[in-house]
Amino acid sequence: MAQDLKAYGNKGPAEFGRVESIPLAHRRMSNWDLFATWIGANANNGTWYIGGVIAACGFLTASTTLVIVGLISYALLAVASYMGYRTGVPAMALTRASFGLRGSFIPSVINVIQFIGWAAVNTFIAATSISYIFGELFGWPLYGKPGGTFGLIVGIIIMSILHLLSISVGEKSVRMIERVGIVLVVIFVLWESVVVFQTVSFHDIVSWQPPHSLRMSSGVAADTLAAFNLAWVTAASDFSRFTAKKSAATTYSFLGANLGLFWFAFIGLFATIGTAVSLNHFDPNNSDPSTVAAKLGLGIIALLVIVLTSTTANAVNLMSAGSALTNMTHRLSLNVSLWIVTLTATLVTFIPVYLASFLDVFEAFLDGIGMFLGPEIAIFLVDYFFLKRKQYELGEFTKVRGAYWYTHGINWLAVISWILGVVSYWGLKQVPAIANTVGATFIAMAITAVIYWLLMRATRSQVVPAK
Repeated sequence: MAQDLKAYGNKGPAEFGRVESIPLAHRRMSNWDLFATWIGANANNGTWYIGGVIAACGFLTASTTLVIVGLISYALLAVASYMGYRTGVPAMALTRASFGLRGSFIPSVINVIQFIGWAAVNTFIAATSISYIFGELFGWPLYGKPGGTFGLIVGIIIMSILHLLSISVGEKSVRMIERVGIVLVVIFVLWESVVVFQTVSFHDIVSWQPPHSLRMSSGVAADTLAAFNLAWVTAASDFSRFTAKKSAATTYSFLGANLGLFWFAFIGLFATIGTAVSLNHFDPNNSDPSTVAAKLGLGIIALLVIVLTSTTANAVNLMSAGSALTNMTHRLSLNVSLWIVTLTATLVTFIPVYLASFLDVFEAFLDGIGMFLGPEIAIFLVDYFFLKRKQYELGEFTKVRGAYWYTHGINWLAVISWILGVVSYWGLKQVPAIANTVGATFIAMAITAVIYWLLMRATRSQVVPAK
């Protein structure tokens, strides 16, 4: 293990980004910091919205699926987080060992796209809250009403400025904003819970059933939640590399991510069903926290907290996207990459403003993420824990014709396994007995893991690196 934790920095060939392992002595994130980081990552309006979306299953199915998928997903996050703790290397740089130096561009591109997408999702929801605040303060039309787009656009610009401030000094600013944000998040969740149950009884929420035409199956809910949760697995090492404590990387990351998920997804579930019961009308397009908060009469303070939670979540999203971008080129520092992905996320946020409803864009985004993410995660976890036996040679991470060069920089066995995993996901979605019950995501991951392990063992390709 001592070898894994040595500092390592090498710019390597021009096409490959810098890889640097953070030594134990320079790591400052505590158990509380990792715990707060992952609570903040999930205690946000995107998680609220996902809880509202799966309300279409009915309370019992939605809550059961939420808990099961959360526990499985964040067990994988804890395992992936252990990789960052052991090596001190960011997540996408670690995929060089499994996909190859050039092959790692595939998961890096996926991560850049998905975290820019998640930043845009949170920004859009928070900007909606800002439009409601402007409506309360200045009488501006609300978003969704004639003339309401202007307030939303102003909200997007304000959120983008807040995001630039939140990532201004990299990991330090993320850690600071999470420490402050977690306190307000706790207060907000408790307050929201009291208001919801003052409006609608728990019995009414549990017994409520969605209209048949809008009902969501447990399998669709499982895939939706898996796509939401697994995004963090691909970023786990980006944060665990800053801690010297195994417990922070594994136990506290697992607990924090699940606590944030359960808190806000359940409050989204309760609030959406509560609103449907009180209005005697269910519309999944009204699942966002701004709409629900306004209908429950929570006021401007609640909307401001929604804005804050978006900022805390997007600090993690943008850090992960920036880290993935730096894996693909040495020409960009992390701070420059963070600015690029933040500005790009701002532009992406405008897509649902002009092209489609937010719910349509959101569901299409989740479906695509689930298809590509699961197989990628299966490959890099199998590679590290079962094939390379937790031993990566960090000095080989930038070497042409080194241990992780494979064939011209690409491990084609990993790429083929990934493609087959994506295809298996798509195929499983066509089987109603699977797609409507347990979902396709975790089965596709298991298939990918077995394929990759068998191919690598059969060819004896880089099963254990040279000492």
